[in-house]
Amino acid sequence: MMEIEEVSNYEALPLLSLNHVSLLCRSVLDSMRFYEEILGFVLIKRPSSFKFNGAWLYNYGIGIHLIENPSIDDFDTIVEPRPINPKDNHISFQCRDVGLVKRRLEDMGMKYVTAVVEDEGNRVDQVFFHDPDGYMIELCNCENIPILPLSSCSFKPRLSSFNRAAPTKCGFMENMMMESLSMDILNISF
Repeated sequence: MMEIEEVSNYEALPLLSLNHVSLLCRSVLDSMRFYEEILGFVLIKRPSSFKFNGAWLYNYGIGIHLIENPSIDDFDTIVEPRPINPKDNHISFQCRDVGLVKRRLEDMGMKYVTAVVEDEGNRVDQVFFHDPDGYMIELCNCENIPILPLSSCSFKPRLSSFNRAAPTKCGFMENMMMESLSMDILNISF
């Protein structure tokens, strides 16, 4: 019988940071223009050994690698543009002025959707829009919500769904995860 060791017995991989995001695009030129003019990325040297059309851009400590694939629609069953949905896959960048972002997007005639996240008196304003290939981009002031490891959160289980939990140092999702875990532990039968 094979034993399975718990993941917690292993050290995390020796990661340093996020290096780049690769994106398939219909037109490298259109996508380069978008990431340069709208998001402020800078075109950088790309290895000459690549035998396909693409471009590398860099700014804000992250790279965007564009890979041209004019037949991208052959792989996508959705013919119409996807709606801008904040719950869909996206790349998020922090920004200093969400109001300015909205004004500039309006000036450029770009469609966008806004959302607000509030947690314990902190507010994050979000703006979502698509790049030329339909990849969603978020610009936000996410630094307004502190990053707290779950281990630092105090947890007070709710007695019923009608009784609100006492305020805690962590947000709703963290408390829901802790409550679910504690209920799972209580439901263990020996």
